[in-house]
Amino acid sequence: MRLLTSTPAVRSTFARQRILTQVTARSRLPFTATRQFAMKRKAVWYEREPKNAKNAKKAQSPVTTDKLTTDKLTTDKLPEYHETPSKRDKDGEIIWPAPKDQMEAARNFIRECVAASKPTLIIPDKDVDGLTSGAILRKTLILMGLDPELISAYVMKKGLNVHDEESRRDMASYKPSFVFVLDQGSRESPPVIDEPHRALVIDHHYAEEKDHPKDATFVTACNSPPVATSSLLTYLICRDLHPDVEETCNWLCAMGVHGDLGNAIKWEPPFPDFKAMFKKYTKKGINSAVSFINAPRRTAAYDVPGAWEALAAASAPIDIMKNESLCAARKEVNEEVRKHARVPPRLSLDGRIAVIRIKSQYQIHQVIATRWAGHLTSPKLEVVLVANSGYLPGLVNFSCRVPRCARGRVPPVNIIEILRKEALRAKDPTLTKRLGESFARGHKEASGGVVPKAEFEELMEALFVRDKAPASPRQRQKQGNNTLLNYFERG
Repeated sequence: MRLLTSTPAVRSTFARQRILTQVTARSRLPFTATRQFAMKRKAVWYEREPKNAKNAKKAQSPVTTDKLTTDKLTTDKLPEYHETPSKRDKDGEIIWPAPKDQMEAARNFIRECVAASKPTLIIPDKDVDGLTSGAILRKTLILMGLDPELISAYVMKKGLNVHDEESRRDMASYKPSFVFVLDQGSRESPPVIDEPHRALVIDHHYAEEKDHPKDATFVTACNSPPVATSSLLTYLICRDLHPDVEETCNWLCAMGVHGDLGNAIKWEPPFPDFKAMFKKYTKKGINSAVSFINAPRRTAAYDVPGAWEALAAASAPIDIMKNESLCAARKEVNEEVRKHARVPPRLSLDGRIAVIRIKSQYQIHQVIATRWAGHLTSPKLEVVLVANSGYLPGLVNFSCRVPRCARGRVPPVNIIEILRKEALRAKDPTLTKRLGESFARGHKEASGGVVPKAEFEELMEALFVRDKAPASPRQRQKQGNNTLLNYFERG
C-alpha cells in the first residue's frame, strides 16, 4: 500500500506549544454510537495557557486547516432528533416506533412465552441500549408471571456475534424454548439456534425486509423515523403488557436512549413523557449510570456479564453507581481514551473521509470517532473513521460517524453506502466479498465493522490512492510538508 504523504495546504494557526487535547475524563458526553444525529451539545476541552490574549481565541479550535476547520458551520441550528418527520400509514397515523403489525406480533410473542412457562433465553447486545433492552424485557416477563428461574441471559464473548457458530452453540446449551435477540443488528441467516425454539428479534439497526434469522418474528424501528433505540422500542412494546412496567422500567429506557442518542436528546412527542421520572432520578443520575454500564465492554477484560448482572439487579440508577467494579472499569476506559485522544486525522484524497488509526486492546474507537465528529468541519467532509488494530488479533475494528458539519445535508449522508462504494474502488474487485458480512454494519449515520487487517489495508489504499499522473519532485516536496501530522508540529 502506498501511504498517504500529503494533504492540501495547511494554515499555521497554532504555535508549537498550543495544541489542544480532548478531555477524556468524564464529561457530559456519553461514549456510545448514534450521537451523530442532529442535537445540540457542548464538548469540554482543555488547553495549555496561551501566552497572550491574541492567541487565546485561536486555541479554542482543536483542528483548523484548509480542509478541516472549526471556524464555520459549527453553530448552525440543526433540527432536534424528535422533529425528524415520521412516516404515515394510509389512515394518516404516524408509523412509530415500528409498524403496528410488528408491534402487536411482538406483544403476542411475549404473552405466549409467559403462558408457556418454559425456559427463556434473553440475548442482549453489550452496550447500554442492548443491556437495558434485556433488563426491561426480563422485568416485564417477571411482572407478567414468568418464573425468574426460567429466565437466562447470554451476552456475546469478545469479538463474536449471534451468527458465529461458537455463539450459536453457547446459546443452544441453555436449551431454550423461547429466545429474545435484542439490539444485535440483524442479517439474513439460519435460525438463531439449530434446536427447536421460537425467536423474537427486537432491533433498530439498518436492515432490509429479509435481514433476520430464519423463522424468527422480527420487529424493527429502522424504517420509522425518528428511529427509536432498541431500549425505547422494547419499552413501548412492554408498556402495554402490564400496568407496573412504566414505573419499573422507565429509567432503564432513558438510560438506553441516552446511551445511544446522547444526553441532550429532547423528550418530546413522539417520545414518551418522562418528566416525572427525570424529577425522581434526575438526568445526572441517569447519565452517570450510562457511563458505568458502558465501561466494562470497553475494557480489555470485557466484563459485560458483570455489567448485565449489576443492571438486572438494580431497582434505580443509584444501585449501579455503587458498584465498585463498574467504577474501576470507567476509570480504566477514561485513561485509555486519554492516551489516544490526540492522534490526528488524515484525509482521503477526495476530502470526504477523515481517518484516525489507533492500536488499543480497549474498545475506544467509537468514543474517539464521536468526539472528532463533533469538531472536524469541512464542506467536503462526510465521514470520520477511527480504526483500531489492537482490539482483536488479526482484525481491525473500525467505527464511523457523520461529522457535525455534515448533518442535515440533503440528501443525508449514508455511511453504509459510502463505505461500500469505497470498497468497490479497490484494485481487486473481490475486496467487497472478502471484507465479509461484518463490514459496513449498523446505522446509516453511525456504522463500522470488523475486517481482516490485509483487507482493511486494501480499503485504505482505495481511499488514499487514485490513478493520476505522477507529481513533480517539487510538488511532492511541497505537499509532503503539509500533512495533518506536520500541522500539529508547526509553529
